[in-house]
Amino acid sequence: MTKQGLLIVLSGPSGVGKGTVKSALVKQRAFSFEYSVSMTTRKPRPGEVDGKDYFFVSESRFQEAIKNDELLEYNQYVGNHYGTPLAPVKKMLSEGKDVFLEIDVNGARQVRKLMPDGVFIFLTPPDLHELKDRIVNRGTDSEQVIAMRMQQARKEILMMEDYDYAVVNDTVANAVDHIKSIVEAEHVRVPRVINEYRNMVKED
Repeated sequence: MTKQGLLIVLSGPSGVGKGTVKSALVKQRAFSFEYSVSMTTRKPRPGEVDGKDYFFVSESRFQEAIKNDELLEYNQYVGNHYGTPLAPVKKMLSEGKDVFLEIDVNGARQVRKLMPDGVFIFLTPPDLHELKDRIVNRGTDSEQVIAMRMQQARKEILMMEDYDYAVVNDTVANAVDHIKSIVEAEHVRVPRVINEYRNMVKED
């Protein structure tokens, strides 16, 4: 019987660097995982690739996915919809592959209800000034949108209590090291491995 893969959920306020940390995890091959690509109705940013960074879809296609229960979680943020296709996640986990989700805090809450055995990691900025600088330096948002993101970030940081771990993104390298350590530890937690040993004892 194939061992169930580990669902790893990374979220945090907008602008905290979730995408950058995820890219570093992939580039450094910090640990073996499959990345779940989210679906969104927002327009691609410069350099983003459809099917790699996101599945960029129309509003009507997104609503169809909701209606057909195709999404593990979905949410609206600053006028756009985001969601995680369910079928690929279930398939990869059943094949024993670790699955990495990079989603917002409301999406993480939905996933927690459906898959409570996942590992939920909250990525937090060193402070709010640093967070605002990162959002401003992206150069993709208007002042009004930046203000909305900062107001939302204050609320989202307080949602950290719903997570298993908090990782400060002071530097990408430090964040990657902490996440790697968390995943390694989770793989050897007794509740995750006990059934293997129960079967071993029965077979002996």
